[in-house]
Amino acid sequence: MNLLISRLLPDAVMDKARAEFDVTLRKTSDPMTEVEVTEALAAYDLILPTLGDQFTAAAISAVTPRTKLLANFGVGFNHIDVGAAKAQGIKVTNTPGAVTDATADIAMTLMLMTARRAGEGERLVRSGNWTGWQPTQMLGLHLTGKTVGIIGMGRIGQAIANRCRNGFGCKIVYANRSRKDVDGAEQLDSMEAVAQVADVVVAATPGGPSTRHLIGASVFDAMQPHAIFVNISRGDVVDEAALIAALQSGALAGAGLDVYENEPQVPEALIAMENVTLLPHLGTNTLEVRTGMGMMALDNLLAFKAGKDLPNPV
Repeated sequence: MNLLISRLLPDAVMDKARAEFDVTLRKTSDPMTEVEVTEALAAYDLILPTLGDQFTAAAISAVTPRTKLLANFGVGFNHIDVGAAKAQGIKVTNTPGAVTDATADIAMTLMLMTARRAGEGERLVRSGNWTGWQPTQMLGLHLTGKTVGIIGMGRIGQAIANRCRNGFGCKIVYANRSRKDVDGAEQLDSMEAVAQVADVVVAATPGGPSTRHLIGASVFDAMQPHAIFVNISRGDVVDEAALIAALQSGALAGAGLDVYENEPQVPEALIAMENVTLLPHLGTNTLEVRTGMGMMALDNLLAFKAGKDLPNPV
């Protein structure tokens, strides 16, 4: 079976893929365009998509596909119109579990950097304008013992909760689409209820059409003025304009972002704010995690090849 891999993956993944399939690797690191997607669906038995590839309804429905499986590299699949794929007889899988701890670690990084003004402090040192220690210089938010509110209590949300509770003695509250019992955490009735009581609000919900702009003005308006907002889910889960307005008005104290609504474009308004930590979508950026993600994607491809049940169907 021939397999298209949309972007270069770690060596171990590429080696295994080439041993099992007739592999074509695109020669660019740019995401696939709609035109490329349509052409690929007509030419390949299997495709391993990556973040940003434009598997839109229009691109998928424009062809009678040869492709039977999209084995997505990543837990998030909002760049794939799953409904359109299934309507064309194309199965879709993802890589849950492999990304959980690494993404939770980035959430902690953003919490600490924003609460303790670490990005601002590093820029001060690098600029050569730091004049030395001062008793009241760059006072930030002490994370230990604070209330952390999590929106979306799936695998990643629970991993964040465990780190905050066990490592920093935080109280955990959360909002979730369905009722869920989580040890050491309290589920509240709404995102706004979480925002009202939390010192840190973390978005950890899946992306996709059903969660686009899930978090907007009503949540930010409910937050306490000293609180910070962190997003490690998907950029379009957050109404970015509403976040910018809330930061500019002082409705919240700061934000830590690893994802953006229109990646890789980041609004100049966010870049200009000293109280905002901006990371370039580092959530799963470690060799061992990316290798694990690739191997999980290959597990789905190999199961399909063997006529077995897919381990991680979407």
